[in-house]
Amino acid sequence: MMKKHIPNSLTLLNLVSGFIATLFASKGYIEQACFFIMAGMLLDFSDGFAARLLKAYSDIGRDLDSLADVVTFGVAPGAVIYFLLTGSGMADLPAIALSSLIPAASALRLAKFNNDTEQSTYFKGMATPASAFTVVAFVIASRYTDRQIFDTLLGSAWFVGGLSLFLAMMMLVNTRMFSLKVSQLKYRGNEERYIFAGVSLGLLILLGLAALPLIMIFYILISLFFVVLRHPEKAV
Repeated sequence: MMKKHIPNSLTLLNLVSGFIATLFASKGYIEQACFFIMAGMLLDFSDGFAARLLKAYSDIGRDLDSLADVVTFGVAPGAVIYFLLTGSGMADLPAIALSSLIPAASALRLAKFNNDTEQSTYFKGMATPASAFTVVAFVIASRYTDRQIFDTLLGSAWFVGGLSLFLAMMMLVNTRMFSLKVSQLKYRGNEERYIFAGVSLGLLILLGLAALPLIMIFYILISLFFVVLRHPEKAV
């Protein structure tokens, strides 16, 4: 039946979005690159939703999803980081080395995820879409707000290089980080999700697009808080 091909088609569109984002970033059009990374995020959500709705699960679909994610949430944001580093005055060789950390860590993180049956309700380390969105958040805040701080940060090779290293490390650590997926809507058991949603909404209302980097910082902090609260032995 044709419907079984719908999830994989959406996954392929995710991969294409990542490829287009990489092309834009290589030409210096990082805003457009970020828009295609975000399009890939929507497609990444949609393919999983379609697979559940149509009951069209397959091993090929799972592997294809990871391949697409490496491109859209690894290679594409790595290309954005490379442009930012060279734009801040860093030489090509160190810029290549630092920007390669994100795609390399993304590939390793996804390989671990595919072979770990425990990560159905939470993540070990930062998920690749969250890592990619952190890069996107700083670019969007810089380009579409009047907060000079974001221009200053993205113009600093130290900050951008440190961000790449930090995100790579966060994807590879074993610290629990909550998933946005919910199996039931009760507050108990979903405390971090409801708190995160409420604070994120408040920040967006108060700060607009300038809130995006803060939301990602808050996501990390609330994940660490709840893992220490509930599973202190698994905080590291």
